[in-house]
Amino acid sequence: MLAIPFLVCGLAVAARQVAAGSPVAAAVLLVVFAVLAGLLSPLVFPRSIGAEEARRRSAADGRPIIYWRAGCRYCLRLRIRLGRDARRAYWVDIWRDPAGAAAVRAVTGGDETVPTMVQAGRSYVNPDPGWVRRQLG
Repeated sequence: MLAIPFLVCGLAVAARQVAAGSPVAAAVLLVVFAVLAGLLSPLVFPRSIGAEEARRRSAADGRPIIYWRAGCRYCLRLRIRLGRDARRAYWVDIWRDPAGAAAVRAVTGGDETVPTMVQAGRSYVNPDPGWVRRQLG
């Protein structure tokens, strides 16, 4: 994933700054790279489940399914804007679940455009975070 290279680069840049005699700059750069790695990490999203399991659960309780992938800035924007309400949806990482990627391609005409939300059989590609939050509320 993208988070690991960011963290490794941050460590390398920080080590170089320390060797050059700038420990404060090293600490600042390391924090910046760590924050970027955290934002690109799948850890900021609720636990992903498989597309089949999400469909089954959604059919039972009516909660929406949100298809996403790590490193997607639109997915991150949606996740941050939803806050705690993000846990009211089922999240499917299309890079880890081929069935989820296929479901998104079927909705978007062959592209893997995310975030894509499916609620009550209707699909919404890159929905407005405010609208999604109202749907979850």
